[in-house]
Amino acid sequence: MSTPPRRTGPRAAAALLGLVLPLGLVAGCSDDATPATAAATTAREAAGGNDAGGDSAVSLERAYDRVIRRALPSVVEIRTGSGLGSGVVWDDEGNIVTNAHVVGSATTFQVQFAQRAGAVPARLVGTYPPDDLAVIRVDGAGDLRPATFGDSGEVNAGDIVLAMGNPLGLSASVTNGIVSATGRVVSEPAGEGSLGTALPDAIQTSADINPGNSGGALVNLDAEVIGIPTLAALSPGGSAPAPGIGFAVSSERVKRIAPQLIRDGRVTDSGRAALGVGVTTVADSGGQPAGVGVVSVTPGGPAATAGIQPGDVVTRVAGEPTPSTAELATVLASRKVGESVDVVVTRDGDDRTVRVVLGDLQGP
Repeated sequence: MSTPPRRTGPRAAAALLGLVLPLGLVAGCSDDATPATAAATTAREAAGGNDAGGDSAVSLERAYDRVIRRALPSVVEIRTGSGLGSGVVWDDEGNIVTNAHVVGSATTFQVQFAQRAGAVPARLVGTYPPDDLAVIRVDGAGDLRPATFGDSGEVNAGDIVLAMGNPLGLSASVTNGIVSATGRVVSEPAGEGSLGTALPDAIQTSADINPGNSGGALVNLDAEVIGIPTLAALSPGGSAPAPGIGFAVSSERVKRIAPQLIRDGRVTDSGRAALGVGVTTVADSGGQPAGVGVVSVTPGGPAATAGIQPGDVVTRVAGEPTPSTAELATVLASRKVGESVDVVVTRDGDDRTVRVVLGDLQGP
């Protein structure tokens, strides 16, 4: 799969990193009340060379330690009938944010907290596959440690980050790296619980993200969650993850979607552009993707208002080719609700261009 060339940089394949069979467990970290801002200040001083080389390394190490002690208790392990992933405690009501592909088709779960011996049962609250986000809830757990979600709009390339989760079933694991880029539009392949989509405004990071990390936390040195790790890039022509290229759903997307799932069980105001159609990829005589066939049209929606009909084949949106549903999702992920775009459709062998005012992509 790929990131689109417009606005978002070079193409890169990506793979879901959600459920894995557990290999083992390690002890979690204990809590620490040291303010996270002190950790960030210490790390910045170290990076700025205010200390001698050895002292700088010690200062950064102490900063890491403070952030881990503050943020890691908010990261949980989520087990389904087919494997495990990670999650982040959203509030003290028991709501936990994770990836939709971690949840898959399950509706009940076992949640393991970092500092508890036994797992706690949880149930599904809601999912929003277009952003690969879901919320589950534990009842009666008590003494929860909700994470602090930061402003991903303030994140910059070069910022130091830590990825926290349960890679390969190794609970409460932490890796470090930097923010490599922001504002990526990343195509996510189909998998259990995901029909494939394009994630907008994703954060690219060099922090190692491995199977089982999905749904965990990408944390800055203020101990704020600025993203939910969900994907790792694949090496060109292969199926092995490309080292140091991972992606996370931005915290601003999480902060928009999670409250709606908690309140209503679904999303009605995603802020993501949509045509208002049900689609499938159409192949040419050689079996290659040749456009997006319109299977259904939402009554009164953007496409219906513009005159698009079932049976039409969408071949271009806003000047960009859409040979497949994945490409269409990628194009729409980079547009805005209310934006007016030209859509080229083929009907009865003839091409025609219609003007569509994009609507809001709602959840199931």
